[in-house]
Amino acid sequence: MYRDESLKKYLDDLAARAPTPGGGSAAALNAALAASLVSMVANFTLGKSKYARFEADVKKILASSEKLRKDFLNLVDLDVKAYNSKNLRESLNVPFMTARLCFEGIKLCLPLATKGNINLSSDCGTAAALFDGAFSGASFSVDINLKLLGDKRLAKQVRKELDQKAKVIKKLRAQTEAKIGKIIRG
Repeated sequence: MYRDESLKKYLDDLAARAPTPGGGSAAALNAALAASLVSMVANFTLGKSKYARFEADVKKILASSEKLRKDFLNLVDLDVKAYNSKNLRESLNVPFMTARLCFEGIKLCLPLATKGNINLSSDCGTAAALFDGAFSGASFSVDINLKLLGDKRLAKQVRKELDQKAKVIKKLRAQTEAKIGKIIRG
């Protein structure tokens, strides 16, 4: 669907008076951008003698970010398909997966800000901000679908998980930004 289309087409469709793509898909795209930035920083770090002692860690970060990047790109389209299917459970599950994966993605930012190429530290900060925003956007989609489902027990369980993850995400973003601030501002 969108994975092989131009960014312009996606943005035109997102801006159109049509229900899809919508916020859940946009959150997944935001997260894919974040994962791509993590990969870029890792790629600019690997092979540099200055960062040789972190090579193994950065390779693991790169492998994780590349998997996430592919997963998020799939979720961009899966969100559209779920909405169009009118299946509320699927419309809930896709942004819930996006939120869960954002939680995994933001965990890569602080280690990379610490061990990655300092010339791209601002990109680690941008990735953390994008993961945080994508998590929030996906959570909004989860919330609306939980409301429509009307399953109070499921809603309580899902909200509890997302609330816990949101606190950790905010903390990791703040720590990443603090680390980057020291690098950039000296």
